[in-house]
Amino acid sequence: MSRIGKLPVKLASGLEAKLEGNKLIIKKGQDEKVIDTKGVVKVNIDGDTITVEPASENDKFAKAMWGTVRALTNNAVVGLTKGFEKKLEINGVGYRAAVKGNILELQLGYSHPINYEIPDGITITVEKNIITVKGTDKQEVGQVAAEIRSFRKPEPYKGKGVKYVDEVIIRKAGKTAKK
Repeated sequence: MSRIGKLPVKLASGLEAKLEGNKLIIKKGQDEKVIDTKGVVKVNIDGDTITVEPASENDKFAKAMWGTVRALTNNAVVGLTKGFEKKLEINGVGYRAAVKGNILELQLGYSHPINYEIPDGITITVEKNIITVKGTDKQEVGQVAAEIRSFRKPEPYKGKGVKYVDEVIIRKAGKTAKK
C-alpha cells in the first residue's frame, strides 16, 4: 500500500478541481494544471479534498501510478497557491548575470556571454550573485535551474561556477611542489 498515495490532498481556497475523462484539472483564475491519470487510478473529489486510489488492486502499473498521481496533484496545488523557487549562486572573478527583458545574460568566464531565453511561466531575478528562479510548475522550475547550472558547473578546486545556494562543494587540495 502506497504511503504517499493514500494521503488526501487538501485544496486551498480559490482553487477548483474537476475531472474530465482521464485528466484532473486544477484551476486558480486563469492558471490551470492538467494531470493525466492514464486511466489506471480513480480520483475522488469531495468538496475541498482530493483522494487517489488504484483502479485495480492487481495491476502493477496502477499501484506504481497511485503515489505518482497523488504527488503530482499535491505539487499542482502547492504551485498554484505558493509557487516554487530555486536559488543559484555564481562564484568566480568576473562572473555576472543580468536579466534583460526575456533573456538571462550570463558571463561565466567564456569568450562570449551566454544568453538564456526565459520560458513562459518562469520568472528569474538577479540580486548581486544570486539567481532566483520562480514558477508554478515544480518540474519546470527545477529544469530551468539545472540548465542554468549546466552552463558552468562548480569545480572542486576553487569552487568557481554556478551552484545551488544550499549545495555543498567538496573541495580538493591542489598539487603540492616536491622538495
